[in-house]
Amino acid sequence: MSTDPLLFALTLSAALGCGLIAGVFFAFSAFVMRALARLPAAEGIAAMQSINVAVINPLFLTTFLGTAAACLLAVIYSLLGWHDTRAVYLLAGGVLYVVGSFLVTIVFNVPRNDALASVAPDDPDAASRWARYVAGWTAWNHVRTAAALAAAASFSIALGYSAAPA
Repeated sequence: MSTDPLLFALTLSAALGCGLIAGVFFAFSAFVMRALARLPAAEGIAAMQSINVAVINPLFLTTFLGTAAACLLAVIYSLLGWHDTRAVYLLAGGVLYVVGSFLVTIVFNVPRNDALASVAPDDPDAASRWARYVAGWTAWNHVRTAAALAAAASFSIALGYSAAPA
């Protein structure tokens, strides 16, 4: 099997991007949300509102969106080059990230963030809204974490096939 340098670079970029995003999501699932949930509701809300503003920056967005683009290209390659032994891993990695991390973010986490942005931390209903937010947001974040990690693993397997002798 010949190694196409462009495909190798794409697969490596996708693997690294998925791994990096998985790490970010893992940090939130493992300890950030737990720490925020331990704060009084008003402080937790204010902190998460600040995080949700700070995350919209070129470095994170380039990584998050660039990884989605790399994954889409990997899916296209896999479908056009199905005869390649790496195709199934490229397809799996791409679908896992695009559906399980990118789309879950857009469909489930971002709307929760948008709703939280309108909550005044001193609102009488803020504590119950915060508790619902933490539970729902974190559950979907677990999904994003697992999907991004599984995608990174799939791309890593594809890289292994790229390095294997013919």
